[in-house]
Amino acid sequence: MSHDNSLLGVLLDEKNLTLEELAHACGVAPQWVIERIQTKLILQLTEGDTKTWRFDSISLRRARRLVFAEQVLDANPELAALVADLLEERDALRSRLGESD
Repeated sequence: MSHDNSLLGVLLDEKNLTLEELAHACGVAPQWVIERIQTKLILQLTEGDTKTWRFDSISLRRARRLVFAEQVLDANPELAALVADLLEERDALRSRLGESD
């Protein structure tokens, strides 16, 4: 495990990723995250200046799914959000049924 992954594990436990940390963990620029927040495709946990925004592991998972759909599947942001929504619903249903991936 690399040093970066260890650091992310600690931050995720605290549910306290900054905008820059979230962007780095997803391999995108902070502006990409800001654009997805402005269009309500990703939700931040706190209001105010971008320096005070905080993200939890759920936001990280959603952002990574958006990145995957946009980059690998060549989906536009809205279609990527639909893919992320469907995957989140699948995960919720599996959780209710006591299943895993």
